[in-house]
Amino acid sequence: QIQLVESGGGLVQSGGSLRLSCEASGFNVDDYAVGWFRQAPGKEREGVSCISSSDRDSETYYADSVKGRFTISRDNAKNTVYLQMNALKPEDTAIYYCAMRSRGCRARNDYRGQGTQVTVSS
Repeated sequence: QIQLVESGGGLVQSGGSLRLSCEASGFNVDDYAVGWFRQAPGKEREGVSCISSSDRDSETYYADSVKGRFTISRDNAKNTVYLQMNALKPEDTAIYYCAMRSRGCRARNDYRGQGTQVTVSS
């Protein structure tokens, strides 16, 4: 059974940092693309970042809105994907979800977690 569990969200001041974790079970995170997307009230869902499988050279992708501030990484031993978020802005406030994409970073989400709330105060 495939499961993804996000953690690490919280309340942080503008300019602060958070590290989100996505612990996976039922599959190996290095065998599939894992991405992060976010959903804010009244806004469209936004893809934030993705890391491709190891056989696709673990390429990373970022939305323009987070490029240079967010870093995605993977710990195969812990079967976990991380999203390090620095220089956070109020507009980063959203529920953050991780998702497994069996056909690569540019494909649709096949499985996703329940999400973790990130709130950035000004």
